[in-house]
Amino acid sequence: MAERITGHTELIGLFAYPIRHSSSPAMHNEAFAHLGLDYAYLAFDVDSDALEDAIKGMRAMGFKGANISMPNKNAVVKYLDKLTPRAELVGAVNTITNDNGVLTGDITDGTGFMMSLKDNGFDVIGKKMTIGGCGGAATAIAIQAALDGVKEISIFNIRDKFFESGEETVRKINEKTDCKANIYDFDDRDVLRREIEESYILVNATGMGMKPLEGLTWLPDESYLRPELIVADTIYSPPQTRFLEMAKSVGCKTMNGMGMILFQGAAGFKQWTGCDMPIEHMKEVLGISNE
Repeated sequence: MAERITGHTELIGLFAYPIRHSSSPAMHNEAFAHLGLDYAYLAFDVDSDALEDAIKGMRAMGFKGANISMPNKNAVVKYLDKLTPRAELVGAVNTITNDNGVLTGDITDGTGFMMSLKDNGFDVIGKKMTIGGCGGAATAIAIQAALDGVKEISIFNIRDKFFESGEETVRKINEKTDCKANIYDFDDRDVLRREIEESYILVNATGMGMKPLEGLTWLPDESYLRPELIVADTIYSPPQTRFLEMAKSVGCKTMNGMGMILFQGAAGFKQWTGCDMPIEHMKEVLGISNE
């Protein structure tokens, strides 16, 4: 790293809380080094209270771009100058590009997730998906899946502040795509069981399973699963959540969030540098393999 830093080094930030566990700095900095690009990627603990100041600082100090993660994906929208069409549809941002002081927000979570499924040999097009969660990543995945051709999506969440946004996501999907979408309460256990039984894939897009909620899951027990069900988690640290452990115990094929991080990161990498991320090299370095 020290040998690469110059007076011309472009800075990319990662704003989230908590964030010190993130693999994104290692991934992007390795890709920069592999391609000989004069960029550096650093993680910053930024929660919602400090977000506005962080975005102002990014603009003032000339950051080339940034990634945004929980809990800031929705809140950051109001501090940006422009949104890409898909970010506007989702209402959340995970990637910012700074073009001479003009900050444009994009959302690459959904694309990253769908590309990771394809990379693992899972074909969800024309099939049914059940998703746990209504936050930024869940919304991006649901909308991208609908746009890509998933036939039906069932979303589950507790009746918290995100439930209303989940209802809005369902409305957008039903009005703007050919996919059928519904939203339900996690407490409706019979409905949860029915929807999982009818699905090709079950996805955890909540924070349950990562710090500070390690070892937790919203899935009641293994009886909701069957061996032929594909089970995916958007969490990558830890690499094996309780959710995935339950799925493996039943014999399900599983996928954690590391591939999603790689492919959504590759989209941002292209926007910031104009270069393609060296995917195969990064998979080897990061130890990413199809499960």
